[in-house]
Amino acid sequence: MANPVTNLRKTAEEFQRMDAKDKRRSVVDAILNNALYILMLIFVIYTAIKRPNFLTLGSLANLITQVAAYLPLALGIGGCIVLTGTDLSAGRVVGLTAAVAGVLLQKVGFANKMFQNLPTVNIWWILATMLIVVAIGAVIGLVNGFFVAKFSLHPFIVTLSTQLITYGIILWFFSLNGNNGQPISGLSDEYKQFVGGTMFRLGNVAIPWYVLYAVILTALMWFIWNKTTFGKNMFAVGSNAEAARVSGVNVFLTTMLVHTLAGAMYGYAGFIEGVRSGSVAASTGLNAECDAIAACVIGGVSFVGGTGKISGIILGVVVLRLIFVALTMLGVDSSSLFIIKGAIILCACALDMRKYLVKK
Repeated sequence: MANPVTNLRKTAEEFQRMDAKDKRRSVVDAILNNALYILMLIFVIYTAIKRPNFLTLGSLANLITQVAAYLPLALGIGGCIVLTGTDLSAGRVVGLTAAVAGVLLQKVGFANKMFQNLPTVNIWWILATMLIVVAIGAVIGLVNGFFVAKFSLHPFIVTLSTQLITYGIILWFFSLNGNNGQPISGLSDEYKQFVGGTMFRLGNVAIPWYVLYAVILTALMWFIWNKTTFGKNMFAVGSNAEAARVSGVNVFLTTMLVHTLAGAMYGYAGFIEGVRSGSVAASTGLNAECDAIAACVIGGVSFVGGTGKISGIILGVVVLRLIFVALTMLGVDSSSLFIIKGAIILCACALDMRKYLVKK
């Protein structure tokens, strides 16, 4: 393995050998390629000056819990982006699986319980429910992957279609047993404790159990991406599907598995979302895929395909949540957050494409 100090020395020596014009171009390229990080660092410093409590232990704990909640969704959608695609159905899958989990894990005797004959909630029923919603997400992902791989349809079109279909299923689900679209509430204490119970405290803020679950899932995804044949095939297909096929990679199977794994991650995200929100409404998960896509692109997962790291996705989620926490502390209204979120995605994609064109 190359020594980082040696690499840094070589880079410095190469920079010294450049003429003045090349040096200026190199500096400009470095600034442009990292413009988002530079601007975000400036913004964080500004927020810390204006709001001294921004960098307190309590704020750090709050950031950790938010990152743990949004990270699984980004890890799932990151694989789709590596394949030069995307997934617009992610948020609605989160909403559907959150609703299913909420209904299966409502309190016994709750007045508005949708299905009164369900078993008493215990650890085994909670685990079974988690497997059910993960399977639901995986099936939707499998459908996405099948249509993308079998018919060479663009993932944008396929996942837009499944987004609408899933939303229709959500509306139908919320009307069952006379519920008439009312939010699903009355979640059992056992479910709340399993997902959002206090693991330990950081300052005055409780760190819930789902932070640990996010760490385990992240480690699992890192292993899949970096240490398995499937992970290598995924990057090969994302870089050049035709070349991967000639090399013996099963492009059809790889594409289906990437989307299936992504759907499973959305299902898990839905499992914890009900507890985080306190209840599940038909709008739960709306536009959640936007945050995930933005985090992936900020973290260096390129829409050009074949490029991306788990560490980059983690960094992207941290940076994005840090910005939103800072904006909230500065008193920016929720409407403006959507404008800022859209601008971040647009700028991140433009900078990503610029890096690709420069390399070409």
